[in-house]
Order: sequence, then C-alpha cells, then structure tokens
Amino acid sequence: METVYQAQISYSQFLSETGKPLQPLPDWTGEPDKLVRYYRNMVQLRQLDNKIIALQRTGQMGTYASLLGAEAIEVVLGDLMLSDDVLVPYYRNHGLQMFRGLPLADMLSYWGGDERGSSSPAMGEDFPNAVPIATQALHAAGVATAIKIRGEKRAVVTVCGDGATSKGDFLEALNVAGTWQLPVVFIINNNQWAISVPRSIQCGAPTLAQKAIGAGIRGEQVDGNDVIALHESVTDALKHAREGKGATLIEAISYRLSDHTTADDATRYRSNEELKAAWEREPIKRLQTFLHDREWWDEVQETAWQKEVSQIIQQGLDSYLQLPPQPVEHLIDFLYAELPEALKEQRERLIRNAQPGGSHHE
Repeated sequence: METVYQAQISYSQFLSETGKPLQPLPDWTGEPDKLVRYYRNMVQLRQLDNKIIALQRTGQMGTYASLLGAEAIEVVLGDLMLSDDVLVPYYRNHGLQMFRGLPLADMLSYWGGDERGSSSPAMGEDFPNAVPIATQALHAAGVATAIKIRGEKRAVVTVCGDGATSKGDFLEALNVAGTWQLPVVFIINNNQWAISVPRSIQCGAPTLAQKAIGAGIRGEQVDGNDVIALHESVTDALKHAREGKGATLIEAISYRLSDHTTADDATRYRSNEELKAAWEREPIKRLQTFLHDREWWDEVQETAWQKEVSQIIQQGLDSYLQLPPQPVEHLIDFLYAELPEALKEQRERLIRNAQPGGSHHE
C-alpha cells in the first residue's frame, strides 16, 4: 500500500488563558502600540455589545446577535485588512464593519430594522450582513474571482460560525477557491455552538480546519481568544491571498459567551459550569493581564478609556435614535433594478396614502 497524500493541521497559541507567554513572541509585540490598540478596541466592542442588548430589552432595537466572546477576531481583522480589501461578513461582524469605517449610527440602524444600515456609503465595496447561513462564503468566492480576473492584489475576507461549515454553500466555496486559487480568506469563528447544537455533534472531524484539505487550500487552527496568534495567522493569510497564492481557511477557537441572539435562551441547552469555564478563557481579560504585566496599561488608563468609550457610544446612539423614518416608498424602491409598471402604481399609492390627509382605503 502506498500513501499518496498526508496532511496535518497546526494550532497556534502565544498567550495562555491567564495572559502569560507560552513561547517566544513575535518581534512586533515588543512595542505596546498595536497591542494596546487591540485591547482598547475590544473594550469598546464589549461595552457597545452590552449597550445594544440593553436597547433591545427596552424595545429600542430589533433582535440582535451578540459578538460577546469574538472581540479578538473582530479587532484583528479590522486592523489588518486594507481599505481596498473586501469584507463579506455575517451577522456577528458588526465590530469589524465599524473598524472598516461604518458609522456606529448606521450599524445600529441595521439592527433596528432599517435597511439603510445595509447600504451605507461608508461600506464601499464591502458587502452587507449575510443572515442565511454560509451563503456569504459563495459571495466571497465570486468577489475573489473578479479580483483575480482583473489581476488586482487584493484579498477577500469572509467569516462564518462553526455551524455554517456543515452547509453545502461553505464546502462549494472552499472547492472553487482551491480549484481557481482565489485570493480569499475564510475565517471560522468556532464559538462551539450552532444555536443549540454543540460542536461535538456538529462534525465528526477533530478539527473544522481540515475541511481545507479536501479543497486543496491552506488550513490551520488558532486560539481565537489570543490576539497575538490571530495577528500572525491573519497576516500570513492576507499576504498569501494578495500575492496571488490562493485561499486560506483559519479556524479560530472561541466561545459564544452570550445567547445565540436576543431571541434565544442558552440556559436551555448549555450548563452554567461550561459557561463559567469559558469566561476564564475570554480574550479581553487575557490581553489586559499581559499589558499589566508589562506596565503598558493601568487602572487610570482603563477608567479614562471606559469613560471615553461610553461617550463615543452615546453619540452614535443619539444619531441612531434621531434618524428620521425611511420614506414609505422604500418598501418598493429596492426590489428591482427597473421597477415594473404594476409596482409603479402601488408606489404612487403608498406615497399618497402616507401624506397628511391621504386616503387609507384605496
């Protein structure tokens, strides 16, 4: 018997759960600037997440998908992607969207049920959120195909949860990315729960990263609570894509510290003991400890930043709450590139009925 192919999946981690180095650190970590920025941005996301959930509970926001526990993934991608790269996100990437220039008020309007939040001019060529599971992976492959045809040195980044890796869309996207050597980076936020389905019964393979092997692309696993490990893996993957060397799949091991959405109750399917253990591995405290040990961050800085972040969030919230309602004709305006005659008549009727004194019985 002859072995025709062998493969292995590497796992990368630099900081322990308590923020202590586990191996020699990359040179860039010798200076505080980037690590402090990562920490500040994660703190901002954590406070923002808490605020949005409070808004939802008081009826000022729609159903919301928390990013609690995924902050490290968001801030690293937000820092390393270039402005001309393309983001094809899913519904837990609103932090990443903000770091790529989406105004907070626009992000909030999306979660408030206003579709103008999906079409902000600040998004540039980035895509809006994908709610259907794994469809964004195919969209990313399509964008990457266009970039390759044009000969551009750009990367496409798409993110999904562990549950999405069981969908045909995801596997088909990997296949075409490998076959055509596309400049796309697939990030799996393996937060251990596909709503109520645990990772242990989501897939029989020991890692999700090894799905890359069948597609013929690079695949690796990384501690998704470790910004240093994420930084190294994402840097290499983006460079690989921009240089025209093909796709990469990164499985970032994290944990969903929240309910699946504000319409979910995770206590029905997971134990308090499991959640408590996950909080010991979360990314913010880990990096905070590391920064404290190096005297790059202290309680005075923490208090000042928390106060500043609160003001930033309040300003964005005020802008969101003051946003005038959408024109009623928006119900129709964005359904077709060219509006059919039948809908033109309905559109005019909507406008007339919405005016003061308009008839509501036509």
